[in-house]
Amino acid sequence: MTARVGVITFPGTLDDRDTQRAVRIAGLEPVPLWHRDKNLQQVDAVVLPGGFSYGDYLRAGAISRFSPVMEKVIEGAREGMPVLGICNGFQVLTETHLLPGAMLRNNHLHFICRDQKLRVENTDTAWTSDYEAGQEISVPLKNIDGRYVADERTLDMLEAEGRVAFRYVDVNPNGSLRDIAGITNEAGNVVGLMPHPEHAVEPLVGTGRTDGLGFFTSILKKLVSAS
Repeated sequence: MTARVGVITFPGTLDDRDTQRAVRIAGLEPVPLWHRDKNLQQVDAVVLPGGFSYGDYLRAGAISRFSPVMEKVIEGAREGMPVLGICNGFQVLTETHLLPGAMLRNNHLHFICRDQKLRVENTDTAWTSDYEAGQEISVPLKNIDGRYVADERTLDMLEAEGRVAFRYVDVNPNGSLRDIAGITNEAGNVVGLMPHPEHAVEPLVGTGRTDGLGFFTSILKKLVSAS
């Protein structure tokens, strides 16, 4: 039986179909979920894709955090269900406190869209096991509220526990503290990152590379091994 990955659409989501395609290319079954859904349709994992949910009013991800579907996502994540938040999805995960810290406006105050080099720091999560520690990958980055911040105690905790999943390499595009591009929760089932792996899963689209496919093949292996 094919593992099912839910992809949530909020008002203002932009990358839900790209994410569904990435899920399908990896050999999983994408399941569209609407933000008003009150159940997750028995999916095995969930992706919160990028975009500008609710127009990023108040703060990026602040309103989406209260969408009905998020109650089930929070519940599932705390019970061990794999959850990936990409860009706006990462912002939502910080607003729900499934991940620590916050996302603020880029330090240069401009929207940025570019191919971005990342270093993989943690391969022990549900979404990164198909990479190697220290591996450098290139995936598209596009955001205006992409600056990851947290207090020093939280940053030290993330470092000490190996919970920094990805760092920016060569250039820090938005002023994120300690070059952090993505983090994981303590259990390793919840991961958030600002760049967009779903745009780097086939040679003819995005970067022309498939560096982002590892997120989706990682979760495929995780779900198959757990079945």
